[in-house]
Amino acid sequence: MFENNRNWAGNHVFSAKQFHEPETVEQIQELVLRSEKLKALGARHSFNDIADSPGALISLKRFDKILGLDRGNRTVTVEAGVRYGELCRWLDSEGFALHNLASLPHISVAGACATGTHGSGDRNGNLATAVSGMEFVTAAGEVVHLSRDHEYFDGAVVGLGGLGIITKLSLDVSPSFQMQQDVFKNLSLAELEEHFEDLFSSGYSVSLFTDWRNSNFNQVWLKRRISEGVAVKAERELFGATLAATRLHPIEALSAENCTEQMGIPGPWWERLPHFRMEFTPSSGEELQSEYMLPRQYAVSALHAIDEIREHISPLLQISEIRTIAADDLWMSPCYKRACVAIHFTWKKDWDAVRQVLPLIEEALAQFGARPHWGKLFTMDSIHLQSHYEKLPEFRALLQRYDPQGKFRNAFLDKYIY
Repeated sequence: MFENNRNWAGNHVFSAKQFHEPETVEQIQELVLRSEKLKALGARHSFNDIADSPGALISLKRFDKILGLDRGNRTVTVEAGVRYGELCRWLDSEGFALHNLASLPHISVAGACATGTHGSGDRNGNLATAVSGMEFVTAAGEVVHLSRDHEYFDGAVVGLGGLGIITKLSLDVSPSFQMQQDVFKNLSLAELEEHFEDLFSSGYSVSLFTDWRNSNFNQVWLKRRISEGVAVKAERELFGATLAATRLHPIEALSAENCTEQMGIPGPWWERLPHFRMEFTPSSGEELQSEYMLPRQYAVSALHAIDEIREHISPLLQISEIRTIAADDLWMSPCYKRACVAIHFTWKKDWDAVRQVLPLIEEALAQFGARPHWGKLFTMDSIHLQSHYEKLPEFRALLQRYDPQGKFRNAFLDKYIY
């Protein structure tokens, strides 16, 4: 057993017997060739066993270098263990930006892309949609390079750790831009139902937060692009929600110190798109997380369905977040071929109780074709989950192509993919 053998939240103990921190691709190749079972480990931010292995774990902690910026083609190439916070700070200093970020800048690029992690925005696909090229080590120890023009690229990007050990990624970038963030309080479900499209198109990124204690959304976080550093004066009301007079944490009882700047103050994209600042611990304490993505057209109906069972949810909940995500073409992305709304739950760390309420949520959302986030907690049975992925047969064939003996298979992939 290796030291610090838990994930970020502390709810999962890794079962791997060996732990390695290679520094070169050649060392990864050697480890792959001599291991019967292994998986790559990024920032440990998954809440389930998707990154575990009965054999060895290869940490990508030392693969933390930014390898180059191609200004002409507008791409940046990084090693797989780079975290978004460090990449964004450097990228902005070079005059460029990523299209979107998750709520936490602490996660690794490779881990986020491999699990379909996302930010928010009607026109913003999940983080993996920025990937224009990738490099990974296969079960045979070979180094494979794939770019967007490759026939298997769309299947490999959200690869769930099943194709091999990702060592390098290239990401699309755009010119750097400025943003402002304003927070509004108390949006009613009735107002949201009437103005859903207008609300979520009112900013570059929009998030709703609620504790599901009633039919109101506690906060609306509105992130807008601005030009020439001049902020837009926020209106005092946004569809009935009132402009906050002070900075807020999504959980209002907590200090907003670790949250990104609000109050409409202009700042760089990477200091506004996430909810939390890189230099602070993002957690509100020990927590568990679940999230479900479903077609955008069912958003209001799905929120009403959750509202009907809120008395089962609210006692266990720290906060819930609602975001929108653009459709994409990545085979195993929860947003494959469909624009989505994401309903996220940050739970108190009580798995026995949460495990009882998740089936209620999944039953309520089943009629809308909800797909769970690959790296978070869910109880959906494998047959039901697999039925939502039309490219699953092709993905299985892709895994077989690069890992015919199942070296990168684990309990999670055996249950939900094979």
